[in-house]
Amino acid sequence: MKSYSYVAQDARGKQVKGKANAENEQEFLEKMKERGLFIKDYKEDESSSTRSIYKFDTKELSFCCRQLSAMLTSGLTLVKAIDILTKEQEKDKARAIWQDIYENVQKGESFSSTLEMHAGSFPDFLISMVGAGESSGSLDVIMTRMSEHYAKENKLKNTVKGAMIYPIILAVLCVVIVIFLFTFIMPTFIDMYEDPSTMPALTKIMAAMSDFLRTKWIVLIIIAVGAFFGIRYALKVPNLRLKVDRLLIKGPGWGPLITKIYTGRFARTLSSLYSSGIPMVECLQRASAVLGNSYIDQKFEEVVDEVKQGETLSASITRTEIFESMFCSVIYVGEEAGALDSILEKTSDYYEEESDSAVQRLVSMVEPVLLIFMGLIIGMVVVGIYPALYGSMESIENE
Repeated sequence: MKSYSYVAQDARGKQVKGKANAENEQEFLEKMKERGLFIKDYKEDESSSTRSIYKFDTKELSFCCRQLSAMLTSGLTLVKAIDILTKEQEKDKARAIWQDIYENVQKGESFSSTLEMHAGSFPDFLISMVGAGESSGSLDVIMTRMSEHYAKENKLKNTVKGAMIYPIILAVLCVVIVIFLFTFIMPTFIDMYEDPSTMPALTKIMAAMSDFLRTKWIVLIIIAVGAFFGIRYALKVPNLRLKVDRLLIKGPGWGPLITKIYTGRFARTLSSLYSSGIPMVECLQRASAVLGNSYIDQKFEEVVDEVKQGETLSASITRTEIFESMFCSVIYVGEEAGALDSILEKTSDYYEEESDSAVQRLVSMVEPVLLIFMGLIIGMVVVGIYPALYGSMESIENE
């Protein structure tokens, strides 16, 4: 991980200085673009090292924001609040980061610029919101919103993890059953054939698979590892990643469910950004970037251009054909009523509830597929060994 110092201009024309961490120059420039910054000058820090950067998870972010909000609301200064928060950190790496933030803020640096120096540890969305809170003098309110935002993000992640426990157990069980059947059961029945040429075609195929698993299992491991890293590399190719991300939201069955999850996150993020006084163009750039879908990012480049030219947000979003029509209608009502932030907040509550049920439905689509796969494998093995079993029973009766 490398560290870059930069001088840039934000959407309001204000010059900003800061540091950002990235794997390479291209990733650094992409991060700056996502933040809505126009880079004037930048350089790689000579002191930058390849050490791993501690990343705060959603649970930790929610806790930190909630604590800061409570302390700021009670009248404590930001420096004192950060000092107390630093002492509350249980992990050494997290404590070291907050200690550095405390020292920089104590020297007179802004909270947002100090967070930006640790951009690899904190998400860009949080840094933007803190900057907006400092500009408007409502940092305590922003911290409350961020606490709620990351608490809901954490809840969604826990919902996904909890829902995936059964399918994962089922998938592991499928693999174990397949390995057991082909390495222990099949060889026993194959040995019953005195002449292998008399085997039925299906039994021969099963016997070959059994032999491959028992004698060349290392090849399967190599293929599996190669496929894993191959897929990871392939997803870094922009064109391929674009197609995969498009399939995620356009695919049959799962597409509408994933879109509901994206809609809830987008509405919540856009509501938080817009209500903090951040310009709409920057709100759209950051809200779409939070979703982490390259296809949506590409579509929102068109939305941003149209909004800059004076087009309404509802009309531009409708043309992307990403979100369902009800959500686009809600945005239209919010624009007409002049209460877009509050309407988006209420809409996000609705779609976040829908997200929970969408996750459950996505998981319920996986379970029958795994059960059918396990049933097919067991059925094939039974059909493959039945002739040998039947033949051995006949020979016993004849004797």
